[in-house]
Formats: sequence, structure tokens, C-alpha cells
Amino acid sequence: MMYMNTQNRCVNIIAHLFNAPLEDSESAVGVGTVGSSEAIMLAGLAFKRKWQNKRRAEGKPIDNPNIVTGANVQVCWEKFARYFEVELKEVKLREGYYVMDPEKAVEMVDENTICVAAILGSTLNGEFEDVKRLNDLLVEKNKETGWDTPIHVDAASGGFIAPFLYPELEWDFRLPLVKSINVSGHKYGLVYAGIGWVIWRNKEDLPEELIFHINYLGADQPTFTLNFSKGSSQVIAQYYQLIRLGFEGYRNVMENCRENMIVLKEGLEKTERFNIVSKDEGVPLVAFSLRDNHRHDEFEISDLLRRFGWIVPAYTMPPDAQHVTVLRVVIREDFSHTLAERLVNDIQKVLHELDTLPSKLSSNVKAADGEDGKPAETRALESKKSDLEKTREITTIWRKFVTARKQKMNVVC
Repeated sequence: MMYMNTQNRCVNIIAHLFNAPLEDSESAVGVGTVGSSEAIMLAGLAFKRKWQNKRRAEGKPIDNPNIVTGANVQVCWEKFARYFEVELKEVKLREGYYVMDPEKAVEMVDENTICVAAILGSTLNGEFEDVKRLNDLLVEKNKETGWDTPIHVDAASGGFIAPFLYPELEWDFRLPLVKSINVSGHKYGLVYAGIGWVIWRNKEDLPEELIFHINYLGADQPTFTLNFSKGSSQVIAQYYQLIRLGFEGYRNVMENCRENMIVLKEGLEKTERFNIVSKDEGVPLVAFSLRDNHRHDEFEISDLLRRFGWIVPAYTMPPDAQHVTVLRVVIREDFSHTLAERLVNDIQKVLHELDTLPSKLSSNVKAADGEDGKPAETRALESKKSDLEKTREITTIWRKFVTARKQKMNVVC
């Protein structure tokens, strides 16, 4: 019971943060989840069931539901679509525009669309999608067609950013078509990994038939989750952070993250070697790519930075911008001004080292031509053989170590 009460308090706090239209004595509708992945599954199921109920009432088929979203969505959306048999209609990206285009998204909406999913804080570059523009366009289309296609906002990364840094930005329940929002407590919610939240606009947006009621724990408890048993530590930690920091505390943390992001961004710009792909208004992260990657690419920078203890991911953009490669640094609470400056210095060292090395392309060509006189197939086999020999050597050493430990433990003093 204590767990449920604490969870409900968190739901109410987050719902008010997202401007849910609640009366003074009204409780918010939402639940704690295992990360935003489960939250998205639950929100998607609610949309699918509402769409099915409406179609059945109208005597229409219910076998081809779809969701419209951008190609920049996180993989959990693909999981939902595949697991629950919903077509995922993705708006392709383009160079220089790495989020969902609202106009193109609304064009793809049809009578089988259960919702349009907007991302508040793209994983690729931290950018906020224009949820207000999407809402306005969708309102007009719903009037023209008689549909009532809703919006879900995936605020996994940005849900604990926008209310504190950009309070005037309209992306949440202030927009009439936004029916549900998910957010990750283990990102900028400042809780360790394993907690997410999904909040619905009101009770009508969560079909009653999806809610289960149990009373064997001492009182009636409604539950709507994909699993039942889970730890309470993350919920308790989330509640502790919410009441300990409050609105001002969270705002101070996020402002500090943004300031350190600017330090890193300006440091990278001074090198004159990178294009900044991320936006100033969004999740506090810096996504950047080389202005010239003909001799060396972003993957080489990522690899060499590991020598300095930095793990900076490099990745290619989704279709139709897959030719663009990006490096990304996420600024968290513990990423300081000093660390930002140190990272810039280490990146400059890596660039200097790469400038002294032959290009990756020429090295690959020489290797393919067999500079050592051996065919490429022979070298590949030797490489595999070498890897196998290393594996056997490590296994042998490990067995000797385990045997020695066993013998030592069996000695009678």
C-alpha cells in the first residue's frame, strides 16, 4: 500500500508539471513503469484499444492500425509496433532536419492511425519536435475528415527539461490533442536506471477494460502494467528527489546542465573542425560532426577518445540522412564545466594525432591490395587464427587460476 501511495503522489506531481487539466481534488491518471519502454507500450495499447472500440461501434474493420512518427524514434517504438501488430509509418529525415516534419506527418495520417507520436528530445541530437505545430495541423485535419486522431508525446529525455528551462513552450497537456505523455525518471529525473512514467490526460483516455483490480493486498488496487512484481526503490528515489529538490531545485540543475553544454559547444566551435548538429533549445547535449571527414571519420575520433577515458558514441542518422555521421555528448548533472573543457582538450589531441596518420581509406586500400604480399583471404584467416589462439590462451590461464584457487581452498589448516 505504501508503494502505491508513493507512486500515486509521483504521478500527481508529474501530471501537474505537464499541465494536466485536473480539478483541485482530482487525482491524475498514470503509473510508474520499467523505464520509458514499458510506458510507451502501455500508452500504445491504450490508443489501439480506443481506436478499436470506436471502429467497432461504427461497424468498421479493426485489422490495420498504424502509428505515424519520425524515423528518429527510439527502438522501443519499433518493438511496440512489432509486438502488438501495429504498422509503424515513419517520416523520413533529411540532412539538416533531423526530427519529424509535422506537415509530412499529418499527410501520412489516415483513418487507421491510432496516434501520432512526437518526440520531446530526440535521441539523435536532443532536438524538441514542434508538438504545437503538429497539434494545430492535426486539429484542422480532424475537422476536415471527421477523425479524432490524437497525439502521444515521448518525453523520455525532455520531460524533466522543458518545464524548467522552457516553461512557455507548449508541448504538453495544454494542447488539446495530447492525450498521453511518457517520461524517464532515470534520465533527467535524476533517479538511477529503471524507472519511467506514463501520464494520461484524463480517465477517458485510458480504457477501463485495460485496468485490472486486485484486493488481496489489503485494499482495492487498480493496476495497468505489463508486469506486476518489481522493486520499489526507484519510485521511492523519484519521490525523494521531487520533494527534496522541488521546482527550483530541478530548474537549477537543468540550468547548470545547459551552461555546461554551452561551454562544450563553444569549445568545439573554436576548433573550426566540427559542425554542431544539436540545437540550443532541447536536451542539454552536444551532437557534432566533422566538417571534413574524407581522411578520417567520426568513428575514429570515438575510438581514440577511449584512450583518454571518454566513451563518446558515433552513429549514422536514420533514412534519408544515413550518410551523416554524428558524435554525441550528453550533459548530465555530474558533468562539470571543468570536464567540458577537458573533453575539448582531449578531442583536440585526438584531432592532432589523426592529422599525422594516413587516411583510413588509403590504409584500407593498401590492406586490400596485399601490401605484405599476402592475399586478403589469407590475412583474414590468419587474423581469425590469431583471435582463436588468444582465446585459448586466456581460457588456459583462467583454468589454471581456478584450479589453484580450488586447491588453496581445500587445504586443511
